[in-house]
Formats: sequence, structure tokens, C-alpha cells
Amino acid sequence: MTPFKLKLFGLLYFVQGMPYGLQSSLLPIYLRTFGLSFTKISLTKLLYFPWLLKILWAPFVDQYGTKWKWLLCSMFGLFLCCLIMSRLTPDMDFTAMAFILLLMNLFASVQDIAVDGIAVRLLSSEDIGYGNSIQVVAYKMGSLLAGAWLLTVMDYIGWNMLFIIFCMAYAVAMIFSYFTPEPENTSETKNGLPVLNPCKILGEILKVPGTVWNLIYVIIYKLGEQGAVSMFPMFLLEHGFSPAELGFWNGIVAMGFSIFGSCFGGILMPKYNVFSLIVILFLMRLGNLSLQTLLLLSFYYESFIMKGAAVLSIILQHFLSGLITTLTFSIMMLCTQKADKRIQATHYTFLASFEVLGKLTFSTIAGILVDRIGFPSSFCIFLLLSCLALLHVLNPTDILSKQHEQ
Repeated sequence: MTPFKLKLFGLLYFVQGMPYGLQSSLLPIYLRTFGLSFTKISLTKLLYFPWLLKILWAPFVDQYGTKWKWLLCSMFGLFLCCLIMSRLTPDMDFTAMAFILLLMNLFASVQDIAVDGIAVRLLSSEDIGYGNSIQVVAYKMGSLLAGAWLLTVMDYIGWNMLFIIFCMAYAVAMIFSYFTPEPENTSETKNGLPVLNPCKILGEILKVPGTVWNLIYVIIYKLGEQGAVSMFPMFLLEHGFSPAELGFWNGIVAMGFSIFGSCFGGILMPKYNVFSLIVILFLMRLGNLSLQTLLLLSFYYESFIMKGAAVLSIILQHFLSGLITTLTFSIMMLCTQKADKRIQATHYTFLASFEVLGKLTFSTIAGILVDRIGFPSSFCIFLLLSCLALLHVLNPTDILSKQHEQ
């Protein structure tokens, strides 16, 4: 990958991860220190709504103007939102703050569409693995900066300076993007698509070779994993682990291994067939999930071996998750590159939206399952879902596997 692509995608995905870290990690805790009710804090989750609707405006990003213009406009919108937020006070201006956060999510979703569209056009088959490693790692680093790191220094910098830092980050990204020559293949195409006819757009998307296989894959590939990731720490919390221990092992250490896994995935992909890698990783994930299920049945906190096995399973779980995520985004991009350039951003957004929807939906259901049938039975269901995903990747779409081999 050229230094141009490396710096460009690293910076763009880094600032793209910042709003998520802000709203998922920093805001809930910081708003509570102002005395805001749990109801108000919970309602801020509804502000993610634009992300679920981004498939509606993806065709406009594809068809009007250029991806570069949409990228610059969305980042300028984020810059203005952060500037306004720096002048607000959370306890006094909650309604205004919520509205600005809603706009931030809208602009961030547009930025996501534009950046993914540019990546699909610029990355060659050889670069896709490295490109998606950069995407995942830079996004996580941006999220960590805006969430964990800035939260630790909030008492020193304050609310206003927090969003000034955000403004500075977006200003640097805009300047870098503005003075970067726009590649020719990110400009708009001459052939028009009836963007206001959802049925025709959906029809064109589904006609792209490998799309149906990918759609099923992105919905089911992390169902079992998401259940285990969200519920196994809860089990350990009820069986002797302290919040501090879980914060260290399931937070800091696990995130480090997740990032390492994402990087390692980009290194492996150019050397091996992506579908062979996925099968091996799914088998390893199934084995690790089986270990966690056995621990549920016989866990004893005073046993050093069991504690070590639990911690090791968490680390391996996040390492494999990082690897699988990078390879999954690469498979999605391989499929999208088969689409007509008029609808590439829309196609990738379509797959990405269902990928997020599948993970978020089951993360919610997992807690209900544990409450109803308990940890052991729930983890047996997680195992069955992981087996279902494995069966699906054992029969990959021929078009994508041949394209990667070429």
C-alpha cells in the first residue's frame, strides 16, 4: 500500500471513530457526574438512529457530486457541531446538546459512506487486507482516544476544551483531505441511477454477484460471539471477579489484543485465501466458546487455573474477533468491487448496515436469554449459532473466492 493511502485512510478512519467513543464511553459517565437522570442518559442511545438510516442517503452520496466533496462537507459539519457543543453546558442545555449530537451522528454516517466509497475505489485486491486493517485499527484508536483517554483527563481539561480538541482533529483531517489530490476514480459517473426508487436500487444491489451470500454472512457471523462477549464478563462479575479486574482484563488488555488481531489479519490476507482463513478462525472461535461454556459449569474463583483460563479465553476471544472483523470487511469489499461504480458506496453501506444490525440486535437479546434460561443454556445457543456461521463459510460464493485467488 502506498504511503498516500496509508496516511489518508488512517486519518479518516481515526476521526470517524471519535464520535462513537464520545457517545458510548465518555458521555454516559460524564453526564451522570452532572446529576442527569439515568433516563436522560439512556435516551442518548436513540441519537444513533441516523446510522440505521444511512442506507437511505447512501444513493445520494453515490450519485450527486463526488465522494471527496461529501467527505469534506461532512467533516465541516462535524467541526461546526463540536464548536457549538463547546459553548453548551450539559446540565443546562441538555435538549440542545441532544440535537447537536443527533446532527453529529448524521454527519458521521455521511462521512462513513463517503470514506468507504473512496476505499472501495482506491484499494486493489492486494491492498484490501491492509486497508481494512487500517480501517479497523484506526477506528478503534479514535474511539479509544475520544472515550477512555479523554475521560481520564476530563477533570483537568473540562467540557469546553474536550470539544475544542475534537474541532482541532476535524480541522487537521479537513486540511489534509483538501490538499490531497482527488483521485480520478472517486468522481461521479455520468450514468444516472433512479435514486428515489428504492425498489430499483435494491434490485441492482442484489444482482451484484455474491451479495446474497454476503448478506446472510454479515447477519449471522458474530451472533454467537456477541452473546459470549457481552455475557461472559457478567458471569465472571457474579462469580468473584471485581469490576476493576474486569475493567483491566476485559477492557484494556482485551482491546489491545483486538487491535493486534485486526493488524495481523491485514498481514495474513495477502498471503492466504481469505475463506480458508475464515474457516480456521471460526473453528478456533468455536473451541474457545466451548471452553467458556465448560467454565460456566464448574467455575471456582479461588482456583488460579480457572481464573487464568477465564482470562485467557477473554483475550483469545477478542484477538480472534479482531482478526475476523478485518477479514469480514475485506470480503464485503471484494463483493462491492464487483458492483457498478454508480452504486458501490450504496452497496457497501447496505452490507455494513446489516452487519451492525445483526450485532446490535443479538447483543440486546443475549441478556434476555440469560435472564430466562440461565448462563449454561444460553451459551449452548451461542455455540449452535457459531456452528451455523461455520457451516455458511464452508460453502463460500464461488465468485468471491475466485476473485481473491486471482
